[in-house]
Amino acid sequence: MNSLFHLAFNVTDLDQTRQFYGGVLGCREGRSTATWVDFDFYGHQLSMHLGEPFKTAPTGHVGDHLVPMPHFGLVLALPDWQALAQRLQAAGIHFILEPQLRFAGQPGEQWTMFFCDPFGNPIEIKGFASLDTVYAT
Repeated sequence: MNSLFHLAFNVTDLDQTRQFYGGVLGCREGRSTATWVDFDFYGHQLSMHLGEPFKTAPTGHVGDHLVPMPHFGLVLALPDWQALAQRLQAAGIHFILEPQLRFAGQPGEQWTMFFCDPFGNPIEIKGFASLDTVYAT
């Protein structure tokens, strides 16, 4: 079964939201009103509403790093991940965790990067050589 994931969360400025999610991340804008906007986030629906962004804390252990929790993100095929990493680097995005390989040679080997949107909402993007290994143990 193919399903779409939907996530709604708060932002404080819809124009800035459009610049980041549409311009920097390259997501297609969907429906909107004066108080929210939808984006196609690589095949999934994000709905950003005006309001106070959720609080996060650096409590997630990723190797030797602490990353913000909660966070959301994507799992991409490695070529798509690499293209997005280059796009973000060219845009001068500040990374919490720079694009890097983790679990090299192990089940679940993956590339990862962490960054925040302009409102502090943390995003993790993972890349896999084969999406069949996402749940490998």
